[in-house]
This record gives sequence, C-alpha cells and structure tokens, in this order.
Amino acid sequence: MHFDDFEVDKRCLSVLKSQGIETPTPVQEKAIPVALTGKDVIAIAQTGTGKTLAFTLPALTRLAANPIAKNSVLILTPTRELAVQVHRVVEELGKPMNIRCTAVYGGAAIGPQTTALKKGSSVLVATPGRLLDHMRRKNIRFDQLDTLIFDEADRMLDMGFLPDIREIMRKLPKERQTLMFSATFPDEIARLAGELMRDPERVSVGLVAKPVELVNQSVYTVFPEDKARLLDQIFDEQHIESALVFTRTKDRTERLYRQLKKKGYKVGAIHGDRVQRDREKALDGFRNGTFKILIATDVASRGLDVEGISHVVNYDVPQSADDYIHRIGRTARANMEGDAITFVSPADHQALANIEKSIGRNIPRKDWEGAAPVLTLWRPNGAGAKGAARKSSSSRRRPRMLRR
Repeated sequence: MHFDDFEVDKRCLSVLKSQGIETPTPVQEKAIPVALTGKDVIAIAQTGTGKTLAFTLPALTRLAANPIAKNSVLILTPTRELAVQVHRVVEELGKPMNIRCTAVYGGAAIGPQTTALKKGSSVLVATPGRLLDHMRRKNIRFDQLDTLIFDEADRMLDMGFLPDIREIMRKLPKERQTLMFSATFPDEIARLAGELMRDPERVSVGLVAKPVELVNQSVYTVFPEDKARLLDQIFDEQHIESALVFTRTKDRTERLYRQLKKKGYKVGAIHGDRVQRDREKALDGFRNGTFKILIATDVASRGLDVEGISHVVNYDVPQSADDYIHRIGRTARANMEGDAITFVSPADHQALANIEKSIGRNIPRKDWEGAAPVLTLWRPNGAGAKGAARKSSSSRRRPRMLRR
C-alpha cells in the first residue's frame, strides 16, 4: 500500500513525496482511512511507529475540504518537545494549503503566544497546562472546533494532566471528532475515552507495551557511586554513534551533564528546569550531530524525533515498565538495530524484576571491569558470579567521536 491509495489531500502527498515518504506504517494504514470518515478513533501503537502522520494527514485533509476557520483542530501533547515536533510536521504539510499552525507550551514567554493566538490559526498544538492558562485569560476560544487529537494520551495521564484535560473539555464543543493516540491502553485511558468519545473505532498495531524487537537489551550491575565510571568505560569500548542517557531527576541530569562536559564529551542536556531555548538548542545539537550524547529526564522518553540514536542508556532504572519501554524505543527506529543498556544497583532489584515480568523475558547481564562480586549474586536463573572485581584501567583512550 502507498499513501496514494488513501483519499488524502494531494498537496499533502506531494510534501510526503518530496521527503521520500511513500509507504505508510501499519498504524497509519489502519488509522488514516477511519479518521478520514470523521469517526472517533483510538489508536494503540508503540513509540516510533508514525502516529504523528496517522492523525495529521486526515485532520488536514478534512480541514482543507471546508472553508478555513480559526482553531478548527486542537492537538494536545504531554511535553514541549513533542508540541514543537508536531507543530513542525503540521506546518510542513499545511503550507501548500495555506493552513497555519500555532504552538503553545510552558517554559516559553506567554506574550508572543498570546499575540499568535489572537492573530489566529486553523491548527493549535498545545500542552494542557499552558493551554488552560490561555483559556482562563480568554486568549482563545474553540467555537469552531472540529477535531480534537490526543497525542501520547497515556503519558499525559502519567504526568498528572487529567484535571487540566477535564477542565479544557468542559469548554469545548460536544460535536466534534476525537482522535486518541497512545502507546498503551491502561484503565484510566479507557475511562477517559468513555467520557470524551462517541462510539470510537479502536485500532491496535503489534504488541502493546512490548520493546522493539531490534533493540539489543543488556543490564550492567553497578553500585551507584560507580555509575559514572561505568558510563565512561562503555563510551570507551563500544562504537557509539549517538547516545541518549536517561537519569531520574533534574539534578542528576545536570550533574552528569557537567561531569561529561568537563571530561570533554560533546554533550547536551534537557530537563524540566531548563528554559525552552536551551532545551531546543540541546535537541537541535543532538539531531545535527553537534552533540553525540544527550542527557535527559523522562521528558525525552516519548515524542523525541531523532534519527540514528545508536544507544539508549538507563543511567537510572525507570520507575515503571512502560517508562522502560518508551525509553528504549528511542533507538532501533526505522528498522535499524539499536542498543539499550540499563545500570542496575542493589536497590533496583525489584524494579528490574517488574520490568522483566512485564516484557516477558530476562534481560542479559553483562560484566565490566570494576564490577563488585556481590552484585552478581542476584542474577536471574542462578547465574554465577562471573563479574569478580578487576582493577579498571583509566589509561585507555576514549574514541574521538565522543570527544571535542
């Protein structure tokens, strides 16, 4: 099947062809025809499967078929980064149709956003908190809303946006099309869909909440104080084209960023306390290869559109199996292989067990120079203590590709 087989606006198709995109992914193949009919849709698919085009193409096609109106399409996203990414896609596809798009999100000055909202556009991409702020200030109305889209709906609930979402919904027209895209379908999402949608058609692609098959997963057992040394050793020994390193907190992200930068690594960082300008600079630098390493909290586990990430490193074990799956889904995209490495300390034993139970397999353990023997005692299936402590070498030269 090709995009030409859909009744998508031909101006959108020419943009796709100019980008070399001709064949739809499974979620696009299933969701687009239904969304084009105007029906409500719940689409469940793993991260990195092309959900953005699956809702953007039908939304813009239906929008272009009628007289252009202000705020006809509202796309809600959980993070600033995802809002920026979706905004970029909508602008590229909508430009030939003279469809304008505005993005509003926290961490950026509210004044320019207010000006853009009052000027008006047909499509609005927003994070719930900032959108609600504008609505309370009466900067925007949705009298002509036709399509409401939730992108990464499960993540929005994970981040505590449900009260904001309910308040926003009370101010939207009841007669509308609602599209909900998510990587998982927990009970909370089912309840929300029941409240907001009318007889939605559900499409699912692949196994929900399972890791991408092309990701090579591994676990290194390490005491917390040795994590920086282990990360240095991995960068030294493995061929790493680009690495996304996840940490648990903003402070740990900032601290590791400074440590790696001091050592001469080409590194950027994003977390919730960084201003939007610095976050965009870090992401752009990671995309264009200026930075070979990006240190991030879970703000980057979903919606981060960066091709060619060779390694994901869980410097800290994620809090849930879903978070683990979304983190490692940043690599092995576009049918390419990738590596996901997780650092596990003794206190993380139960968290690791929960992840392995969820994905239905034991993640292979790997030894490293400097591993303490005690950490091998809780390997699965009674694996022996092969990781006896060995004196680590600090004299190896690190690969130039990660250095300035």
